[in-house]
Amino acid sequence: MTVWNFADKTLLVTGATGGIGRATAELFQAAGANLVLVDINPAALIDTAAQLDPTGAKAITVCADVTQMEACLSAVTSAVERFGGIDVLVPSAGIYRDEMFATMTSEQWHLTMAVNLDGVFNIIRASLPAMRPEGSIINLASRAGHSGGSLGHAHYGATKGGILALTRGLARELGPRIRVNAVSPGVIETPMTAEALVITGDDVIRQTPLARFGTAVEVASAIAFLASAEATFITGETIHVNGGIYMD
Repeated sequence: MTVWNFADKTLLVTGATGGIGRATAELFQAAGANLVLVDINPAALIDTAAQLDPTGAKAITVCADVTQMEACLSAVTSAVERFGGIDVLVPSAGIYRDEMFATMTSEQWHLTMAVNLDGVFNIIRASLPAMRPEGSIINLASRAGHSGGSLGHAHYGATKGGILALTRGLARELGPRIRVNAVSPGVIETPMTAEALVITGDDVIRQTPLARFGTAVEVASAIAFLASAEATFITGETIHVNGGIYMD
């Protein structure tokens, strides 16, 4: 297993108590990073922080709704006050709802847009003044952003397609000071996908050359690579972590 070194670096991750967000925080913590854990669930935040850093020396928690710019600005202020700035930003907060387009309400559409796309804009825009030179932003896209999404997830696919375009646009605008990349997970075993996998899991495995689901740690490892010193000439790119179910 690769041993990353993020000593003296600060990671801000949203959706920090979810499967991929938490795995990312765990990996960076093990590599020596300071952590700014942002999530909308206060109880889960407290539990996550207590397990990752019982002393509280290298991790802080911020309960924030990423759909609100003021909440994102508050999270960034906390990061600056405690650790002086941000080196790595991972906007991982997201929702995945089963809602067929023909019966989808405006409220359902806008909620998915607000969390999965607007929330990414909010935390990136709020973080830019606090990001140190040679900083790195790693967005969470999805196989759905490339394929359009599975049945009942057109709105989710639309947000992830937006993330891919945003990643490339920001890579052009923010370089050379900040690198911007994305990771596109396939079907990963997390709490967010658990219900869907009960219904579609067998079919997904049949379509996947590696014949299994992915893990949150495997996605976190791709994130760590993109943030690391080994990837300093990579920007505007997307790494697929999907077992071969989608090949670009």
